[in-house]
Amino acid sequence: MKRFALIAALLAMVMAAGASFAKEKPVVVMETSEGKISIELYPDKAPLTVQNFLWYVNHKFYDGLVFHRVIKGFMIQGGGFNPDMTKKAGNPAIDNEAGNGLTNDKYTIAMARTNAVNSATSQFFINTKDNTFLNHRDNSARGFGYCVFGKVVKGQDTVDAIEGVPTASKAGYQNVPRTPVVITKCYVLGKKAAKLKKSGK
Repeated sequence: MKRFALIAALLAMVMAAGASFAKEKPVVVMETSEGKISIELYPDKAPLTVQNFLWYVNHKFYDGLVFHRVIKGFMIQGGGFNPDMTKKAGNPAIDNEAGNGLTNDKYTIAMARTNAVNSATSQFFINTKDNTFLNHRDNSARGFGYCVFGKVVKGQDTVDAIEGVPTASKAGYQNVPRTPVVITKCYVLGKKAAKLKKSGK
């Protein structure tokens, strides 16, 4: 009986820790050549996507990469290319959590992907207007949408500045900033960062 009680207690602790993580909203600071952006994440709505994004942040994957696709009145996209437009390989693709009730409103962050629903890896984009056509409508390939997992809570002026940079075609890609907009450093802010480092995530 004591053994079963101990197992039950451990399970309760694990469940409580998971619930605590879901309630907390980690904030990621993205320092760029145009200024800082602070992004609040929503693990209660997009747990897999947030975990995936935090892995890249905590392993410094984004440091030195650029916003490689900028379209005024639409979005700014980064997280996959070096300044010379060589692609940096990420982890295997994750499941798309676009049906979480969050919408692609201005200043929200979402996962970029190909036409395949479950193809997001490291690349993300920040909406610079309300892009309702990117929202989840149904479970079809055309209607699944793009998963929102956080929102810019500070540094909207930096997002606006990046959106306004001159762009051109480069290395076979369109809408590339003429002067690279570099993500110099990306990290989790405050107490949550200490917890993630301690847990090894």
